[in-house]
Amino acid sequence: MAHLGFVGLGVMGGRMAKRLLAAGHALTGYNRTKSKAQWLLDLGMKWGDTPRAVAETADAIFTMVTNTEALQSVTGGPDGLLAGLGPGKIFVDMSTVSPAASRELAARVAARGAQMLDAPVSGSVATLEEGNLSIMVGGDRDAFEKIKPILQDIGPKVTHVGGNGLAVSMKIATNLSLAVQMLAFSEGVLLAEKSGIPRETAVEVLLHSVIASPMVKYRGPFVLKMPEEAWFDVNMMQKDMNLALEMGRHLDVPLPTTAVTNEFLTTARALGLVKEDFAVIFAVLARMAGIKP
Repeated sequence: MAHLGFVGLGVMGGRMAKRLLAAGHALTGYNRTKSKAQWLLDLGMKWGDTPRAVAETADAIFTMVTNTEALQSVTGGPDGLLAGLGPGKIFVDMSTVSPAASRELAARVAARGAQMLDAPVSGSVATLEEGNLSIMVGGDRDAFEKIKPILQDIGPKVTHVGGNGLAVSMKIATNLSLAVQMLAFSEGVLLAEKSGIPRETAVEVLLHSVIASPMVKYRGPFVLKMPEEAWFDVNMMQKDMNLALEMGRHLDVPLPTTAVTNEFLTTARALGLVKEDFAVIFAVLARMAGIKP
């Protein structure tokens, strides 16, 4: 059993915290809206009034927040996580943020005698709940080896990819394909539907075809019925696409399909669909094709 802290208990973070509790770890958590974490308190999680309080009570502290700005918010200031760090502690950020910002934060963590790992995940709510989440990790190898068994309580596949910032770079390189694949899948469904094939039949065929990646298998059915709670909403997906495009410009890597797909996410926002799962780009394309979503 380890004494752990978790800051950011949203859709993914909360379920990760649940797995850590189920593995027998002592856990102290913090979320901006405490009521959203009540179900975890009912399962035995302790509450920290600030990110600093969480960091002070734990040997290893995890964060899972929406973006770079949110990470800076929970780590900075007198009540921030950084203020609660000290020698021997390990800080694991599982958010998808700017690689440059992640490296800068790692340097600030090191200045306090602690160590930071960036450890974003690949998978969805479904893969997390099934225990099949994949985690990529950047940072000091020794710190990685210490924290690896705990990360394996969240997901079975944990891979060290290099130094600080490289795991979030790998995550961004992975995530750009999510929306690109979803757009391509939507094109196939709509082409089949407009030719006279029922939408349900087209989805069934595609989900059992060679194009059925793991992502398509769990998100493809969303073109038939969207989830009540977005697994990964339009804003979150577009954040990752914009990070990818920024990296592409910096590294001189052309990302044409990423750029085009990103425009469909912008269109979804313009249509007031920002809180929907990013699979809603099917509805955007359907409207353009003259088909009722």
